[in-house]
Amino acid sequence: MNPILEIFSQGEEVVTGQIVDTNAAWLSERAVALGFTVARHTAVGDKLDDLIALLREIAQRADCCICTGGLGPTSDDLTAEAVAKAFGLPLEFDGIAFEQIQRFFARRNRVMPESNRKQAMFPKGAERIDNAWGTAPGFSLQAGRCWFSFVPGVPSEMRHLFLESIQPTLASRFLLRPGKLVSIKTLGIGESSIQQLIGGVEIPAQVQLGFRASPDDVQTKLLFPHDYPEADMTALVSEVAGQLGDHVFAIDGFGQAGGDLAFVIDRLMTAGKYTLAVVETVSQGLLAAKCVGADWLLEARYEQSVERLVQKLAVTVNADKFAGSELEQPTAGPKGEIQECISYDLPATAQAIAAEIQKTSAADFVLVQLNGGDNKTFRDKDRAIILYNTLLTGDGFHQTTHSVAGPINVKQNQAALLALDLLRRYLQHKEL
Repeated sequence: MNPILEIFSQGEEVVTGQIVDTNAAWLSERAVALGFTVARHTAVGDKLDDLIALLREIAQRADCCICTGGLGPTSDDLTAEAVAKAFGLPLEFDGIAFEQIQRFFARRNRVMPESNRKQAMFPKGAERIDNAWGTAPGFSLQAGRCWFSFVPGVPSEMRHLFLESIQPTLASRFLLRPGKLVSIKTLGIGESSIQQLIGGVEIPAQVQLGFRASPDDVQTKLLFPHDYPEADMTALVSEVAGQLGDHVFAIDGFGQAGGDLAFVIDRLMTAGKYTLAVVETVSQGLLAAKCVGADWLLEARYEQSVERLVQKLAVTVNADKFAGSELEQPTAGPKGEIQECISYDLPATAQAIAAEIQKTSAADFVLVQLNGGDNKTFRDKDRAIILYNTLLTGDGFHQTTHSVAGPINVKQNQAALLALDLLRRYLQHKEL
C-alpha cells in the first residue's frame, strides 16, 4: 500500500479566494508520480487554534504532510508557533538561518527589519530547510505517525525547496513504488458521454478511473498500481480508447507521443512535410495562435464577416438577400441600422474560399472556418452558433459541421480546436 500524503495550505488569502492555491495542485501531481496516495488537500486561515487542531489530526492519520505558507515575518504568519504548540516543542533560535536571512538583505543593500528575526525560530528538534530564493527557511520534523515538511507559500520558493531538498528526502524516508498514470485525451465529447461509452468496460478495483475536463480537451485517466501486469494494462487502455473511437487524439503515459492537440498536429504535419494556409472567422486568430512557431503554417487570414471575406477574395457564390436582423449575415447602414441580411450556402462558400486561396498559396492544405450566425448570436452565451469547417487537400474537400455554445471566449476556443481537429482527423486517417 502506498504511503498516505496530505497537503496543508495556510493563509487567509487562500481560504478567502484572494489567490488560487496552485501549490497544492503542483505538489499533488509530483507526490502521485513519486508513489504517494494523496488523501486530502486542506486550507486553513490565519487562526492559531485551527492550525494547531489540524496539525494534530494530520499527525495521526497521514504518513507525510507538506505544508505551505505561514513562514513569513509578520504577525499573521503562524506556522512555526502552531507547530510548537501542537506538539509541545518550544521555539528555538537558529543562528545559521538568521545569518542566511541577513545575507539575503545585505546582498540587496537593504536593512533587515527586526521582524525577520522571527523566521529563524524553529520548533525544537526540527531540521532546517535552507532557502536561497527568499527570506523564509523551511523546516521538517516527525510528529506522531507523520513526517511534516513546512515550506514558504511563494510558488517559486516552494518549488525550489521541494525539488532540491524535500523530494530527495522523501525517496530515502519512504518505500515508494510509483504507479503508472495513463491519460486518454479526447475532443468533441463530454465527460457524461465518455462515461456512457465506457460503461461496459470492466475497470479492475485496483485501477483508479478519473476524468478531467479542461478548455482544450477531456481526459480519461487510468492510474495503475506499480505491479499491474503490462499486458493487462495495454489491453485495458486499448479497450477504453477503442470505445471512445476517433475522439481520441492522444494518449499520454503509454509509450506514445502525447501532448496537446497542437503538439499532435505539429508532429503529424512535420512527419508528412505538409504545409497549411488558414482562414478564420469565429476563432479570430486563435487558431493560428495555437500553431505559433510552426514552420508548416504558411499563412493565416481572419475576417469577422463572411460577406467581407467573400468580397475581399472576389469569390463567386450563391447568396440571397433578405430584410431584417435575425438572418445569417447582416449588413449595417451608415448609422449602424440593419439594412439587409445575406444568407450564404456556407459549406459551398467555404469550398469556394478554399479553392480561391489555393490558387495563390504555396500551402499543401487550406483550412477554412466559417460561422453560420450573426455577431449577436456569437456574443450570446445562451445561444449556439453553427461552425462550418472545410479542409482542402490533394484529394479534395473534407468538411465538418458543429454546434458551439457558451460564452464568447468558449465559442472562440472551441472553434479553433474543432477546426484543427478536422486537420488532425484527416492526418490520422480518422472518420470526419
